[in-house]
Amino acid sequence: MKKWSIDEGNCSISYTLSVAGGRWKWLVLYKLSINKVMRYGEIKKGLPSITHKMLSQVLSELRDDDLIDRIDYAQIPPKVEYQLNERGKSLIPILTLMAEWGSENRP
Repeated sequence: MKKWSIDEGNCSISYTLSVAGGRWKWLVLYKLSINKVMRYGEIKKGLPSITHKMLSQVLSELRDDDLIDRIDYAQIPPKVEYQLNERGKSLIPILTLMAEWGSENRP
C-alpha cells in the first residue's frame, strides 16, 4: 500500500496522514490509548480481522514514525509490550473526536 506523501495537497493534513494514515494505524493507536500498555497478542485479539503480517507492519511503522514505544524484556519466555509515547499521546484528542463522531453518526 502506498503511503501518503508529506507534500500531497501541500497542507498539514498531508503530513498527519503520511504518519498515521490507514485504517489499522488509527485502530492500533486507539487501542493503545485506551489500554495504555499492550502485548502483541492483546492487540491482535482486539483486532481479530487484522493479519499477523499487517499488525507487525503497522507496529513497525508506528515505531518508525515515533508514535509508539516497544519495550523488550530480557526474560524467558520473551516479553514485548507496546505503548503510546508522548508524540503518540498527542493524537489522543483526535482519536477521541473520531470516536465521538463515529458514535453519533454510526447507522
